Amino acid sequence: MKTVYIGTYPPRRCGIGTFTHNLRQAMSGKKELKKGNNESFVVAMNDFGQEYEYPEEVKFTIRQEYQHDYLAAAEYINLSGADCCILEHEFGIFGGRNGVYILSLLHRLKMPLVVTFHTVLKTPSYDQKEILQRICRTAHRVVVMSRQAVDFLQTIYDVPKEKIAYIEHGVPDFKFSRQEAKKEFKLEKNQVLLTFGFVSRNKGIETVIKALPEVVKKHPEVLYIVLGKTHPHVLRYMGEEYRNYLIQLVDELHLENNVVFIDKFVDERELFKYLYAADIYITPYLNEAQITSGTLSYAVGVGCPVVSTPYWHAVELLADNKGVLFDFSNHGQLADILVDLLGHPQKRLRLSRNAYEYGHQISWPKIGNKYNSLVKKVTAEQVKIPKKDSIPFDIKILPPFSLAHIKRLTDDTGIIQHTKFSIPNLKEGYCLDDNARALIMALMAYKETKNREALELCPVYLSYIHYMQNDDGTFRNFLKFDRGFLDERGSEDAFGRAIWAIGYMMDNAPDDSYYQIGKFMLDKALPVFDTLRSVRSIANVIIGVSYYLRKNMGDDVMIERLRKLTAFLAEEYRQNTRDGWKWYETLFAYDNGMLPLAMLHAADILKDEEVRRIAFESMQFLSDITFKEGYLSIIGNEKWYRREGTRSDFAQQPVDAMCMVLMFHQAYKMTDNSDYLKKLFASFRWFLGENDLRLSLYNYETQGCFDGLERDGISRNQGAESTLAYLIAYLVVLEAHEEYYRKD
Repeated sequence: MKTVYIGTYPPRRCGIGTFTHNLRQAMSGKKELKKGNNESFVVAMNDFGQEYEYPEEVKFTIRQEYQHDYLAAAEYINLSGADCCILEHEFGIFGGRNGVYILSLLHRLKMPLVVTFHTVLKTPSYDQKEILQRICRTAHRVVVMSRQAVDFLQTIYDVPKEKIAYIEHGVPDFKFSRQEAKKEFKLEKNQVLLTFGFVSRNKGIETVIKALPEVVKKHPEVLYIVLGKTHPHVLRYMGEEYRNYLIQLVDELHLENNVVFIDKFVDERELFKYLYAADIYITPYLNEAQITSGTLSYAVGVGCPVVSTPYWHAVELLADNKGVLFDFSNHGQLADILVDLLGHPQKRLRLSRNAYEYGHQISWPKIGNKYNSLVKKVTAEQVKIPKKDSIPFDIKILPPFSLAHIKRLTDDTGIIQHTKFSIPNLKEGYCLDDNARALIMALMAYKETKNREALELCPVYLSYIHYMQNDDGTFRNFLKFDRGFLDERGSEDAFGRAIWAIGYMMDNAPDDSYYQIGKFMLDKALPVFDTLRSVRSIANVIIGVSYYLRKNMGDDVMIERLRKLTAFLAEEYRQNTRDGWKWYETLFAYDNGMLPLAMLHAADILKDEEVRRIAFESMQFLSDITFKEGYLSIIGNEKWYRREGTRSDFAQQPVDAMCMVLMFHQAYKMTDNSDYLKKLFASFRWFLGENDLRLSLYNYETQGCFDGLERDGISRNQGAESTLAYLIAYLVVLEAHEEYYRKD
């Protein structure tokens, strides 16, 4: 069985690295390792540009904040012949916000995945919960090291019970004489208290120091050893501020002869000598939120009496008289416990025997066997291949349709354009673009679902569009919250979106009054058509006019206007197409799918084969670029994508995903080719997490959509544009699904 491990790894000084090393050894067996085991290897995580002299089993390294390294690692693993991948997960060791970059690697793996969670948070942030749930959905099994973590995964993260495996933290199988260990460290005359691990404020070491004056009165021979270096992240940002505080506290309490700081990262062999030399091991952590503690497992494993605060792992591991608990930060209670245990060796002996008996069950060889059994089970399971269905997509995965966030953003003037997180940002006011999209969405929602709330919203958005039209047919765009105008004339793009909305409304008017006001505004806007030069504005106008003509094919004047606008776009395409670049500009920018979409609409109305050729050719060119990995990877707005340059991967916008959905839908309606429905649905799944970061932009709590996919995660604001883009795309999926069955 060839297994690949992903995690930190020695010589990087990290608890997870030690765990990964021990797990690999335990699963491979000492005999195989001595021969030079080629049946497993490691993909190691590097931090902050550090480089390490790794042993030969490390075959690939990932720089934490370089996303492309994750993609390269996935390709390497898939070609390695590995049968299974084991990931050691901790949010902080992977790149992007809350370690989001690991999702893109996991999604590309072509083998069973087992994930060990070293942290499971009780109160995760939105991003942390989303990332962990995504990992669980990708994994074949997830392993946790405490019963509490099993409960959290089920109740907080909705992970199925059958997917969770409980395997304890392993303990190295070192055996030393307690007397010899004390003698080696010259501690024969001392009663030794020990705390080890990276030093940081959350360890609560000051609680022990504050307890010592009372202990020393009864047991002056006590020596408290704090073994470990300052945590590297703390050292990087805070220096030795915490260690200096502890040293000062020792001086203030006159404990210079009773406390020693060993500022050293020791290997496991030396660490276990200290554990055997200790009379009591103490973990004085400051809060309960510690689901796994390797240091605690080690202490219990060697049978060292343990005194601890009641964090989650300690409560579980020290049950059945394997240790003693004291309240967080309660140095007085700790002092009483230490005095009692130091004065009654028989009590310590009982704790030691109970702990050692349990520790024997969690030695690394036994834990390795449990992991081996799990991997064999996972790889032996027959992957259920679903029967091929003629349906190109499954709408059962869609979240329930909801206007909750749209209603939150809408008042009697229109829809507020921006938010702070999910709360309307009234300071930013309103814009024509969003109210035009909102009218389209509301009309679509009423058409597809007969949602009365959507119908009630239509007059709000329509009246905003009407209010913003100038006497010369142009439109203003921006309006303050107090309804004061912020511009005299909006952009050509805003004009185009208004015409799209008006045209769509006239084709789908709930009653005649909608049609009549649409005709009034469209007629007023007609002279502006001849002044337009923005390709996106012209594309939006083409779409709006095409919708209008579907109910008014006898309007020869409007058909000629459509022909003229389409000719402009076609000429831009011919002027910019060369050397394999088949596009309307020398770059891909924003709303890219609107350009082929407009040509598809025009071809459908005009029945012009050249327009049709351009439409499908440019659509294919856009699709080839954005679907290279099999899912939608939108061209980002950081730098866009110039003909002679490289594409931007991030600042991906929901409106671009919406445009792709609309584009493929129109292509399907014109061809009946179900491949376009598959691309349509794949484009929609961008919103639900099938994207470069494997994160859902749809917020199931607010029913809104996040504003974009950024390099380090998702933009947390949920403005009108993004949520409207999601809902329009959602409603197109419903419409396409209905059309498919109707044709079938």
